[in-house]
Amino acid sequence: MGGWAIVVHGGAGVDPNLPAERQEEAKQLLTHCLNLGISALRSSLPAIDVVELVVRELETNPFFNSGRGSALTEKGTVEMEASIMDGKGRRCGAVSGVTTVKNPISLARLVMDKSPHSYLAFSGAEAFAKKHDLEMVDNEYFITEDNKGMLKQAKEANTILFDYRVPLESCGAGVESPIQMNGLPISVYAPETVGCVVVDSQGRCAAATSTGGLMNKMMGRIGDSPLIGAGTYACDLCGVSCTGEGEAIIRGTLARDVAAVMEYKGLGLQEAVDFVVKERLDEGKAGLIAVSKNGEVAYGFNCVGMFRGCATEDGFMEVGIWE
Repeated sequence: MGGWAIVVHGGAGVDPNLPAERQEEAKQLLTHCLNLGISALRSSLPAIDVVELVVRELETNPFFNSGRGSALTEKGTVEMEASIMDGKGRRCGAVSGVTTVKNPISLARLVMDKSPHSYLAFSGAEAFAKKHDLEMVDNEYFITEDNKGMLKQAKEANTILFDYRVPLESCGAGVESPIQMNGLPISVYAPETVGCVVVDSQGRCAAATSTGGLMNKMMGRIGDSPLIGAGTYACDLCGVSCTGEGEAIIRGTLARDVAAVMEYKGLGLQEAVDFVVKERLDEGKAGLIAVSKNGEVAYGFNCVGMFRGCATEDGFMEVGIWE
């Protein structure tokens, strides 16, 4: 075994004109979360505990789209989703439609550890959280002024794409969104998702993903992040977390496919990531992070940038946004 390793992400698809101070703020947050995970790994915390710890931290900070700072629905509310998976035994838990649980990733962990199920949603997930005394907050806690402004622009733009890949000023009135989901133009696409993948010193892999979803999304919409095998996957070979166009990730079962081509085609970790990004997304735009049981780290994306950071036990550490 090659020792522990950790990778975090804050979403794929970045405005090439993102102000330098915002870029620096993102890098500082990713570095902070990496150091939090590194400290936990050096203290011999198992991989599954580390991914939960790191994603909780990302959910608490409003910079990225998860927990506080989540994208808003068409009604101006927040509906969050998350999933977590332990490669040891392929245990998993997931939640959708969460509106008052402060840390959705911990509710997903609770579903994995304390229920007979793998996935709970909406009122059932909320009731389960209350039963187990998870911290609850008003929905307003998750809503930021920045996201209120983004929602307003999204509604005014109607079918104009508004996201971190295409600057708003490049989208003129009456221009159809260049990105489609299930064959239909989408009215807005927010910076999506946070995630963490870890392999610990025992070679155990784990993955966790959390998101507020799409800005201006329909009520009840469920993306890839809570879907095991699509947005999140871990097994004895690797751990994977995805970000990007959820519908494309779902169709490609992206996270599971990384493990599958490693197992069935004998590809290495980075080879598997590159293959899946190139061959499984069709016209979709997305990215993913991964670790292997041997302590390797990998990432890939086919859009303009991905917020990410990685570190390994041998001292390697990298935080980046662009290719």
